[in-house]
Amino acid sequence: MMKILVIQQKMIGDVLASSIICNNLKLIYPDSQVDYLVNPFTVPVLENNPNIDNLILFEDRYRKSKLALFKFLIAIRKRKYDLVIDAYGKLESNLVVAFSGAKTRIGFYKPYTNYLYSITVKEIINPITEAGTALENRLNLLMPLAPNAKLKNKPSIFLTEKEIENGKAILVKNKIDFSKKLYMISVLGSGKNKTYPFLYMAKILDRIVEKNQAVLLFNYMPSQEKEAKAIFDLCQPKTQENIKINVVSGSIREFLSITYHCDALIGNEGGAVNMAKAINKPTFTIFSTWIIKEAWNSFENEKSNVSVHLKDFRPELYGTKSAKEMKNEALNLYESFAPELLFPKLESFLENN
Repeated sequence: MMKILVIQQKMIGDVLASSIICNNLKLIYPDSQVDYLVNPFTVPVLENNPNIDNLILFEDRYRKSKLALFKFLIAIRKRKYDLVIDAYGKLESNLVVAFSGAKTRIGFYKPYTNYLYSITVKEIINPITEAGTALENRLNLLMPLAPNAKLKNKPSIFLTEKEIENGKAILVKNKIDFSKKLYMISVLGSGKNKTYPFLYMAKILDRIVEKNQAVLLFNYMPSQEKEAKAIFDLCQPKTQENIKINVVSGSIREFLSITYHCDALIGNEGGAVNMAKAINKPTFTIFSTWIIKEAWNSFENEKSNVSVHLKDFRPELYGTKSAKEMKNEALNLYESFAPELLFPKLESFLENN
């Protein structure tokens, strides 16, 4: 039996995106053992995935202790993998690849790490399909193994019936009116430079309620409670009546089980958007002013998946620079990303979803 290790550290969205590598490896090699090396906090989006045999967790202590890291690398070597696919391509995964002892080692082309891999793949900049470059580049890592295979490009999250029922029970307990549209709002990004300005977000929420009297749920981390309440306070009284701010999921899986019963997810680009897409929920995504939209606007169709980026409306603010090159200007650029720019696309989305 072929033993395969897929490596993808970093955030939830990245780990979910790279899970398509595991899914497709099972199509290419049905009898293989596919292990997936990830950070512990990303595990919830991988639970119940039938294409992953073992999760290998890269714990924080490996970053803090050279001895702990060395013991971990030796443990990887002892697993005797035949194939290692590195979708991360940073120092930590470079070390895993180097110690793995695998005969076939596939990673992205970088001049300074090429010697670690037996096969390298150059990343593409412009998307070829509706999946976007973040997913396309990950699938390209499989091309050397099966150049003619029909690969599946959409990540999936596998909820159990019990989880779905639990999500419904939480909404019923909180007296949600199911005769109205129900939207999950990704009200905050993972950081300040990934968060649509509070006053602008409040105006977006006001417009949603004005248009279809929808019930709104807020998705945010416990550490962001103060910021979420600040956005709530900026909303019009009628909007506040329609926001169920106390319906807060206690875990990622609970968030997913609640979102499963929503009509759509609307808000800041990030892990929540990617998770919603993976359970086939419509999404309206507000991209940060410095994130490259073409990488992460997967399966956009102007109906069930819609996204907006400042560069779409005000390209002159960027000139010849890419969005990522403007990272240091992210907060200043947000000031120009007025909600009125978004309203036409938002209202069309609301009509469809």
